[in-house]
Amino acid sequence: MQTDADREGGGWSRRKKRRGIPRLKGLSLNHMIPNMLTLLALCAGLTSIRFGLQEKWEHAVIAIVLAGILDGLDGRVARLLKGTSKFGAELDSLSDFVCFGVAPAILMYQWTLKDAGSLGWALALLFPVCSALRLARFNTMIGQADLPPYAYNFFTGVPAPAAAGMALLPLMLSFELGNAFFGSRVLVGAVLVLVAFLMVSRLPTFSFKGVRIPHPYVLPALLGLALVAAFSITAPWVTLPAIGLSYAASIPFALKSYRDLERKAQEIQDSQPLADSAPSPKAPSAS
Repeated sequence: MQTDADREGGGWSRRKKRRGIPRLKGLSLNHMIPNMLTLLALCAGLTSIRFGLQEKWEHAVIAIVLAGILDGLDGRVARLLKGTSKFGAELDSLSDFVCFGVAPAILMYQWTLKDAGSLGWALALLFPVCSALRLARFNTMIGQADLPPYAYNFFTGVPAPAAAGMALLPLMLSFELGNAFFGSRVLVGAVLVLVAFLMVSRLPTFSFKGVRIPHPYVLPALLGLALVAAFSITAPWVTLPAIGLSYAASIPFALKSYRDLERKAQEIQDSQPLADSAPSPKAPSAS
């Protein structure tokens, strides 16, 4: 039996519908696809940890590579589908921390650093800590309006996915060249420390997001990408380390390019007051 309160509540609900008050709408599929890709990347990163605990090193590295591919897709898909959101940005950062901060550190610790005792664990801890600091700094810099125009093609420090690839270089090289040298605890620890500090450094690194390929070079670029993909499938433990080493070698060139652009911008800025203070030429007389 309905009470007076129930009847009043039902009447208010019907009046609300009649007045045309809009109901809450669900998210469209376009808005969900980028977040689904991010969650798939997170699952891949967690799966790499599972493979590492089982000492299936090749499977573990492939899982992190898959997480990197998905991480590269989610932001671009979000912009294409106009599905960017603050929630997605926060979820992406959390996924990056697990996939490219925690997972590589656990893999390298399980692979060789655990034999170094407490020092090995301390070196393994340093990597995810620096990854978290780098991601926090990156999030605070999003939307900064005071960056010079030439800085938008550069990252500050090494991004987390690239850092994960560089940290895993000894492990990937050991698949082809053996553990005698690349499985050394000293080498692995030194690489982890170096890459960790590169993540939180102020060094400019290429972002490659704003690269535009001239029309005549589009077809060669696609062919080159197809070759890289083919070699990544047929000879992954030669191709992937080569890509990682090439990225590491690009860091000095990124620094030089950034400094050149900074110097040119400073020269333009210094010459601007002189041009403004110069007397303007008198207009010719109309006689």
